[in-house]
Amino acid sequence: MYGYAGKLLDIDLTTEKIKEIELEEGVLSKYLGGRGLGAYLLLKELGKNWDKIDPLGEENLLLVLTGPLVGYYPGLKMVVTGKSPQSNGIVGSTLSSEVGVELRSAGYDGIIIRGRAKNPVYLYVEDDKVEIRDAEKYWGMTGYELYNALSKELLREAIKKSRGSAVRETPFLYIGPAGENLVRTASVMAKFAHAAGYGGYGAVMGSKKIKAIAVRGSGSLPKPYDSLRVHALIRAVREEIKEKFSIRHWGTGQGGYYVGYKFSSEPVRNWQEEWHNNKEIGVDNFERRIWKKRFWGDFNCPATCMKISVVKRDGRLYITDAPDYELQAYMGTNLGVFKAEDVAYLSAKVDDLGLCGIQTGNVLGYIAELFQRGILTDKEIGFKVEWGDVEAFSKLLDLIASRKGIGDIFAEGTYRAALKISEMKNVNALDYAIHVKGIGIGAHGVRSGLDYKPFSYATSVQGGDHTSAPTEPFDRGEVYMTLADSAVVCSFVLQDKYIWGFINAVTGMKINREKWTDYNA
Repeated sequence: MYGYAGKLLDIDLTTEKIKEIELEEGVLSKYLGGRGLGAYLLLKELGKNWDKIDPLGEENLLLVLTGPLVGYYPGLKMVVTGKSPQSNGIVGSTLSSEVGVELRSAGYDGIIIRGRAKNPVYLYVEDDKVEIRDAEKYWGMTGYELYNALSKELLREAIKKSRGSAVRETPFLYIGPAGENLVRTASVMAKFAHAAGYGGYGAVMGSKKIKAIAVRGSGSLPKPYDSLRVHALIRAVREEIKEKFSIRHWGTGQGGYYVGYKFSSEPVRNWQEEWHNNKEIGVDNFERRIWKKRFWGDFNCPATCMKISVVKRDGRLYITDAPDYELQAYMGTNLGVFKAEDVAYLSAKVDDLGLCGIQTGNVLGYIAELFQRGILTDKEIGFKVEWGDVEAFSKLLDLIASRKGIGDIFAEGTYRAALKISEMKNVNALDYAIHVKGIGIGAHGVRSGLDYKPFSYATSVQGGDHTSAPTEPFDRGEVYMTLADSAVVCSFVLQDKYIWGFINAVTGMKINREKWTDYNA
C-alpha cells in the first residue's frame, strides 16, 4: 500500500484502551482519506443508530484524519469530523496544522476517539507511544494561554529527550473555553488562528474532556509509488503557486472591500444588504496599520497567504491572521464594523475563545438584527447591541463562550437560538436567522448572482459550508472539492492539471477527474 501508513489509532477515553486499526486498501482506493474516509467510518460505526446519537454525548466519535497527499502536496490541511452538533449530519471540517504531517510520520493515517474522559486530558502521540495525560491545569485556558503553556511543556520534554541535538516544536490541536462549555459554534484550533470551524467539533472535543491533541513523529512519510515523479510534481506545483501574486501578497484579505463593492455579495448587517462602498475595510488599511508579518506559510507551502496582525486592546496584545476574507466579512461588514483594527480585534478574540468566526459572526449579526427590530432589548441582553458597537460584540463573545446569561441561548447557534427566541417572544424569529441545515452560510451571497447562486447552499451536503457549495458552470465542482478534503490538500493551491498525476505518483491509484466526480465522490 503506497502513500498510506495503513492504520488508524483507536483511543477509547472511557476505558482508556488504545489499539490500532488496519485500513483496507479497497476502502482507501474508494474514499482516499480525510472527509471521504471520515464519512465512511462514521456511517459504518454509527449509521444504524444515527438518529439516536447525541453529537455531544459519549457515544459520538471524534475523527482526526489525514489524506495520502498530506506532507507531499504543497499546502497543508487535515480533517476533523464526527456527528455535527450543528447540523446532526457529517461535516468534513478542515484546518492547517503540522499535526497531520507528524501523525503520518508517526505511522498513522488518523485517530478515532471514543467515549469520554472522567477529567480533562490531552492526548500525546509520539510514534507508537500513546498517552492520555492529565490536563486539569490547562482546563479553562484561552487559546493564547494554552498555546504558550503547553508549547513550553512539550518543548522542555523534547529538549530533555534530545540529549543536546536540535529539536522542533511539537504541534497540537486544541480547544478554547467555548469548546469546554460545549458551544455548538466552537472550533478545533491550531497555531492561534487556524480553525476547523464548520460543524462545531470544538464542542465534541470538549464533550470528551479533551483539551489538546499533540503529535510527534520521528519516521518518514509513507512510501510513495513513484518518488521521482512526486519530487518533479512538487517542483512544478511550487513554481505555479509562486506565480499567484494576489494570494501570496494579500491572501484572501482583499475581499473585505472587493467582494462587497464589485460582486455585491458580502454580508452587511446580517445580510440585510450585500453591497457596500466603505474603503475603510480595504486591505491596504490592514496591510499598512496592523500586519506585523507579511508572509506566513504552512508546512511545505510556497503560497504564504497568511499575514500576522497584532492589535492592542484591554492592555494586552491580540494576535490573529490577516484577518482572512471570511472574518473581515463576519467580524466586520456583517456587524457594521469597518475599521481594520476593530475587525482584527474581534477576529483575534474569536480565535482566543475557540469559536468559529463564520458561525459565531452569523450569531452576532442575528442578535444585532433582533435588537434593531425590537425583538430583543437591552433588558434581556444586559446592554444595547447596535451596529458597529465593537465593545457590545466583544461582550457577547464572552457571554457565548462561557454560556452566561443570554449567551447560553446563542451558544446553541443561530438556528437553535431562533427556535428558542421564537418561543420566548411569541414571534417568528426564524425570519432573520441565516442558515442552511442549521449551519450559517459562508460570507458569499447569492442575490447578485456574481458570486454564489441561489441553488449553491440549498444543494450543499454540508449545509451553509461555502467550501462544499456548487457554483456555475456546472462542472461537478461541489463533488470535485471533496477531492481536496479527502486527499487532503488546500483548495487555494489545488491545481487540476497536476492533482491527478500527484495522486497516482503517491498512491499508484488510477484516478482522474471523471472517475472521481462520477464514481468516488
